[in-house]
Amino acid sequence: MRRPGRCPMTGWRRRSSSRGGSCSAGCCRRTLICGRCASCGTFRTRLAAGEKAARKRMATLGVVYDAEPAPRRPHDVIAVPGGRAGQRRPRARPRAMRKWLCGSVITGPGAVIAKVFNHAEARDPGHVRPWVVLVDGARHQLDLIASQAARRGIRVHIVIDFVHVLEKLWAAAWSLYPPAAPAAEDWVASHALALLAGHTGHVISALAAQAATVGARRRDGIDACIRYLSNNAEHLRYDQALDAGWPIATGVIEGACRHLIADRFDLAGARWGLAGAEAVLKLRALVANGHFEEYWSFHLARQHERVHQSGYQDGYALTA
Repeated sequence: MRRPGRCPMTGWRRRSSSRGGSCSAGCCRRTLICGRCASCGTFRTRLAAGEKAARKRMATLGVVYDAEPAPRRPHDVIAVPGGRAGQRRPRARPRAMRKWLCGSVITGPGAVIAKVFNHAEARDPGHVRPWVVLVDGARHQLDLIASQAARRGIRVHIVIDFVHVLEKLWAAAWSLYPPAAPAAEDWVASHALALLAGHTGHVISALAAQAATVGARRRDGIDACIRYLSNNAEHLRYDQALDAGWPIATGVIEGACRHLIADRFDLAGARWGLAGAEAVLKLRALVANGHFEEYWSFHLARQHERVHQSGYQDGYALTA
């Protein structure tokens, strides 16, 4: 799942394929402004020592979708340094279909990931399709996903969100080049193409050699990139993902963060209590999934039962 901005996308996504199809899922986290509530603040009318106004809360979202595999090559994702030549158009990426959303501002990532697994398992109860999980590399996400997969006996293929990897490469580039240097773009493109081709070890070695030539004050970005790639090397097999036609970026969950969370909760001056935010988020998910009419019929039936049947039925005696 992820956070503000990039939605700290704790973005994990899962995908599978049967008869050429695939099923994907993802989680993301988004920051909300939290109003005063008993669980958040010490005082009702003023801030306590050390408290700050506009406290924020992470919303966790999950997405499940189907996609037809779309095999690609590295040059279909990233243009070579200097730009593309010729008339060949890049191959299309996988398209998300039949998306299903869920979310919460009260429960944590574990509960949302479990719910996403439940829904994806309902689509593929026999586990006959390969399941692919897209993440941003956060260790707690990987642990939660591994726990769910092991408990259900599902083999998942974990792929790190490539856009997140690009952000790390750009941070490394600014350790080597001055701001806005044109050469930085070609440097990032060449290393990104190498990663897409499956040469993660070569990229790490090249970055380490270049980092040795940089002063200690400027090495933060490139050192962080080397650590990130080294820690997640087993999940950077983009060559396999592209050959299989899997998605390698978390655009679906990023879009869900925008239209499900930001468009309603990030309004200027908005303040939310947890109960109200949770209710609105669940209703927006129902609308996005196309299930609102079905839910509303269920809600009215339950409301009628609570107000009328359960309150008065026992007070009457049946007579013949």
